[in-house]
Amino acid sequence: MPYELFRQGDHACLMFSNLGDEGGEAVQANQFLIVDGDHGAIIDPGGNLAYSELYIGMTRHFPPSKLSAILASHADPDIIASLDRWMTATPDAKLYVSTLWERFVPHFCKPGKTTGRVVGIPDGGMRITVGRRELIALPAHFMHAEGNFQFYDPTARILFSGDLGVSLVSGKEALKPISSLSPLPKGMEGFHRRYMVSNKVLRCWARMVRELKIDMIVPQHGSPLVGEAVPQFIAWAEGLSCGIDLMGEAHYRVPA
Repeated sequence: MPYELFRQGDHACLMFSNLGDEGGEAVQANQFLIVDGDHGAIIDPGGNLAYSELYIGMTRHFPPSKLSAILASHADPDIIASLDRWMTATPDAKLYVSTLWERFVPHFCKPGKTTGRVVGIPDGGMRITVGRRELIALPAHFMHAEGNFQFYDPTARILFSGDLGVSLVSGKEALKPISSLSPLPKGMEGFHRRYMVSNKVLRCWARMVRELKIDMIVPQHGSPLVGEAVPQFIAWAEGLSCGIDLMGEAHYRVPA
C-alpha cells in the first residue's frame, strides 16, 4: 500500500516505497504518483523490479492508462529503466526528462516507442501542467547527474528531491517521516559526500529552494523529511563538503 503524502480535495500525492527487490540486491527506491482530478503523473517510476507491483498498486488510486506525464529526475536505471513498459501502458503520457538525456532514454525501449513522446526539460527548468495545477521542474544539476531535476508541487508544498536528502533504510522504514536530523539518518552523510558533485552546487540549490514554501522534502531513496528536518537539511547540505571537494591525487593512481 502507498503512503499518502498529501490529499486535499481532488489533489493527492502518494509514495510507493517497498516494491520489487525488498531486502535483496537492489537499492531501495521510492516511486510517486500525483493525482489532480482526472489527470495523473508519475515521478521516477523505477526499473523493472518495481514495475508490476507499482502498476497494480496504482490501479487502486488512478488508472495507469490515463497518466498524462512521466517525470524523470535523471536517466539512471532505478529512475526509468522500466520506460519500455510504461510507454505501452500509458499511450497518452509524455516523458519529461533533461534535454541532456532525450537521446539516451530511447535505449530503454524498443525502436520507435518514444517517438514524439519525449519532452526535453531545458537547463533552467519548466512548469508542467497536470490537470488544473502545475508542477515545477527545478534545476538540480550535478546532484548527482549532469542533467538533473527535482519536482516541486506548489499545492502540496512537497519537493520531490531525487537523490538529494537520501537516507539508506528499508522500504518499510522509508514510510516513517523524519522530523529531526539530530542524529543524521542512516547513510545520509556518506551518500551525499560521494554522490553530490561539490559544495558549490549545494549552496546554489539551498539559495534557490529557500524561495519556496516547502512542508516536505521527499527523496527517491529513504524517508520523507518533515517539520524542522526541512530547514535543517537545507542548512546541512549548504555547508557540506562533497564530491570533487574531497578528491585529490591520491584518488587517481594506477592500481598496484
